[in-house]
Amino acid sequence: MAKRKNKTDTKSAVKSEETASAEKTDEGISKENENEELKKLQEELAAQKDQFIRTLAEYDNFRKRTEKEKLMTYDNAVAATVEAFLPVVDNFALALASDADVSDEFRKGLEMIQKQFDMAFEKLNVVTFGERGEEFDPELHNAIARTHDEELPEDHITMVYQKGFKIGDKIIRHAVVQISE
Repeated sequence: MAKRKNKTDTKSAVKSEETASAEKTDEGISKENENEELKKLQEELAAQKDQFIRTLAEYDNFRKRTEKEKLMTYDNAVAATVEAFLPVVDNFALALASDADVSDEFRKGLEMIQKQFDMAFEKLNVVTFGERGEEFDPELHNAIARTHDEELPEDHITMVYQKGFKIGDKIIRHAVVQISE
C-alpha cells in the first residue's frame, strides 16, 4: 500500500505542479491581456482627448470668425449709410468754401450743420483723410493731376477736390487729389 500511496502522492504532486504551471501561464496571459487592454484604453482616451481638443479649437475659431463677421457687417452698413450722405456733405463744404456774398447768419448756419455731420461721423468712427501737405498714398488717394509746388516735396497733396472717408480699414471713398511733381 505504501507504494500505492507514493504513486498517488507522486501523481498528485505532478498534477499540482501542472496546475501551478498552468496557473502561472494563465496568470502571465492574464497580465498580458490586462496590459493590452490598458494600452487600448489609453489609446482610446488619447484619441477622445485629441478629438475634444480639436472640437474645442473649431468652436473657438467659429466664435472668433462669427464675431469678426458681425463687426464687418456693422462696418459695411455704416459705410453704405455714410456713402449716401457724402454728396450732401460735399455740397456743404463747397457752400462754405465759396466766396459768395451771404449773410453771416447763413454762413454760421452752414458751419453748424457741417459740425453736426462731423460729430455724427465721429460717433460712427468714420475718419476723413486727404488734406493738403499729406503724403500721397495710392491706397487712399486718387490722383487726377500733377502740379509744380515749391512749398511741398514730390508726391504730396497740393489740392483736395474731394475728401476721403474710411471706417476702420474699410475705405468708403478715396480722396480725389492733385499731387506735386
